[in-house]
Amino acid sequence: MSSGISRRNFFNKTISLSTGALLLKYMPAFGAQKNGIVPMIITSHSNETGQKAMEAGWEILAKGGTALDAVEKAANIIELDPEDTSVGYGGLPNEDGIVQLDSSIMDGKTYNAGAVACLEDIKHPSSVARVVMERTDHVLMVGKGAKDFALKWGFKEENLLTEKARKIWLRWKENMSKNDDWGPPDHLIDKAKEEAYWEGFPGEEFHYGTTNVLAVDMNGDVSGITTTSGLSFKIPGRVGDSPIIGAGLYVDNEVGAAGATGRGEDVIKSLASHYMILRMKDGRTPQQACEDAIKMIIEKYKAIGSDYIPSEKFVAINKQGETGCATTRIGNNPRMSVMTSKGFNKYEGTIKRKL
Repeated sequence: MSSGISRRNFFNKTISLSTGALLLKYMPAFGAQKNGIVPMIITSHSNETGQKAMEAGWEILAKGGTALDAVEKAANIIELDPEDTSVGYGGLPNEDGIVQLDSSIMDGKTYNAGAVACLEDIKHPSSVARVVMERTDHVLMVGKGAKDFALKWGFKEENLLTEKARKIWLRWKENMSKNDDWGPPDHLIDKAKEEAYWEGFPGEEFHYGTTNVLAVDMNGDVSGITTTSGLSFKIPGRVGDSPIIGAGLYVDNEVGAAGATGRGEDVIKSLASHYMILRMKDGRTPQQACEDAIKMIIEKYKAIGSDYIPSEKFVAINKQGETGCATTRIGNNPRMSVMTSKGFNKYEGTIKRKL
């Protein structure tokens, strides 16, 4: 899973009928902004599911609900999308074909946090993370212990591996090496190609995918969630940045919130989300803070004589309604979904690969 305001930064300003109706229905609840606080909710997802998640989260905020409830509701919608192979149900599995989910949640109002890692067979890891935060004195629970905990609290055990994800994994297993026993017998390889065995199988994917959901409510309280199925085809037991407070997510009720998607190992080493909060606390805008975090990571590799640039995307918000988004990935500028009292927008950030 957010430079000046221009056409380049904001587009898609046409509000859908459903969004418009939602705004008209709940607008009176807001009145004047308090002390410059701008209620809002954002997600690093910029697809249709991301918009639906924002509308659902905004409905809670518009009624005067908490940022914590809003981010959980929005994250749950994204976690249930079977077409999204980076988060929750439908996420790509580890190298053994097992889906393992990671998630963290942080409540700025109470300075409390919860997280789960390597969680199997539970569709809403972000909700389990919230229970860890609110009903235990722990922050992080992992593996079997996290699953047993979730079952005790009434979460349903379900298969997370969709047919789409399973076929992508099978294709990866057969194509990953010519020297293993996956795939047709050697003397039939050419014939198998002629028969187009892979026709109808989804294209092979490999990604770090994650989503961040960050919000500020009417009272100025800030909350956030980062949820993911992690690095596709990872070594079983691998934990990325998403469930690590300060790495994949950090919230400061005096400042705002920040989240990360991308190569988790580098986000962990740099504690990028906490770094972005510190930069905003020093007066940097969310956009500047996202770009500062990328610069910091690039500088770390430059210092050891390496030109390596990991794949990262950072998002951030502050309590004054400013947003930020930056990435190192070559291609189109990064986007994220934003919902405020002015409606739904897609925010376009920047690509940063130089110091």
